[in-house]
Amino acid sequence: MAASSGSAPSNRLEAPVKPVLAIVGRPNVGKSTLFNRLTKSRDAIVADFAGLTRDRHYGNGRLGKREFIVVDTGGIEPESADGIFREMARQTRQAIAEADVVVFVVDARQGLSAQDHEIGRYLRKLGKPTLLVANKSEGMQEGAHTAEFFELGLGAVIPVSAAHGQGIRSLLETALDQVPLEPAEDEEANSDVAAIKLAVAGRPNVGKSTLINTWLGEERLIAFDMPGTTRDAIRVPFERDGQQFELVDTAGLRRRGKVFEAIEKFSVVKTLQAIESAHVVLLLLDATQGVTDQDAHIAGYALESGRAVVLAVNKWDAVDDYHRNLLQRSIEQRLAFLRFASVHFISARKRQGLGPLWKSILDAYRAAMCKMPTPVLTRLLLEAVQFQSPKKVGMFRPKLRYAHQGGMNPPVIVIHGNSLEHVPEAYKRFLEGRFRKEFNLVGTPLRIEMKTTVNPYAEK
Repeated sequence: MAASSGSAPSNRLEAPVKPVLAIVGRPNVGKSTLFNRLTKSRDAIVADFAGLTRDRHYGNGRLGKREFIVVDTGGIEPESADGIFREMARQTRQAIAEADVVVFVVDARQGLSAQDHEIGRYLRKLGKPTLLVANKSEGMQEGAHTAEFFELGLGAVIPVSAAHGQGIRSLLETALDQVPLEPAEDEEANSDVAAIKLAVAGRPNVGKSTLINTWLGEERLIAFDMPGTTRDAIRVPFERDGQQFELVDTAGLRRRGKVFEAIEKFSVVKTLQAIESAHVVLLLLDATQGVTDQDAHIAGYALESGRAVVLAVNKWDAVDDYHRNLLQRSIEQRLAFLRFASVHFISARKRQGLGPLWKSILDAYRAAMCKMPTPVLTRLLLEAVQFQSPKKVGMFRPKLRYAHQGGMNPPVIVIHGNSLEHVPEAYKRFLEGRFRKEFNLVGTPLRIEMKTTVNPYAEK
């Protein structure tokens, strides 16, 4: 992570550091349901499947005036596990290392298991503040169903029902009591710099998590050679040259006909939501596979959502010159509707081409948030009409009178005049080119709306 640039010290007091609560436990005990309850959100995918959560998933919560961070993790698998399950366990152990308090969740209905014992031994060795939480306790006799969990040697058992919200406040009060409230410190403040939401989207296994890990300088996300490793949209705060970012690693989108599992249907929804909520979408392509229909679908959705887009072709080092030329022509043909987007050829694993990529991301964000004064827009409009006026359609010749900005992200230009419903699409593209050149709108869609002035005397 890049260090923040120097600035004059601020006299404003910074807020205390938020405590971090890590939710751990064996698979399918309700960790993600508890995460959603603590953060009052639906950010974590919840379904009745074991092993659904794979990456660390961060969220913000609040109890009164006290704010905290919650980390949802995948289940801690046995040490004999291999492949993706070994990666999940490594992610969970990293989350435990980062946490101030560990919330160890067990299933009150299924009772104590051998895996619970193994996790308990691991947590006792660490000596970190740990709360033992018996989930799914609704409707059960108090005390009787939690007695066996005292065998874990982690102190009192807190009965809760994450699904119904029972015992959650007591759990939070106990957890936050474990972390002393630190006094606010006078530090340099970067909070005035708005965070740019950057969604990294693309097909499964194109290297999205690898790219974010390379930026962060650590393996925050599971990068595993198997399509569909990421299922949630994982949000990671990041800072570069004093600018705050929120990186969103999205689940890879598959063709609709190939989305069989309910899990993947949820993942597609999370990816689309991540694209809609982003300022900039970095569409990652795979140089070894070329531009596919799926890439075009993702790009089309980003365009429909009005998001700024930057194209990055990953694994560029793995193809020869012949395939590079084919790929460049394929991008020009199949993604012609993204002509406004910058294209970069990178290797996330070898850290090649990442510097210019950041410049294009910032340029796309600034273009998406560009402010266009009404006098300048009107002048450009009248100059364009003087250079080439729209053609007459039947008895009507459109008359374009003035323009103003109607929105940002994406930029919207509203043009007023008479008979504007007859302005052809080709002329709108001509106007778009003039506006883009004047305001250097690279990387963002530009929408032009025509509003015909209503004649109040028409009916009379």
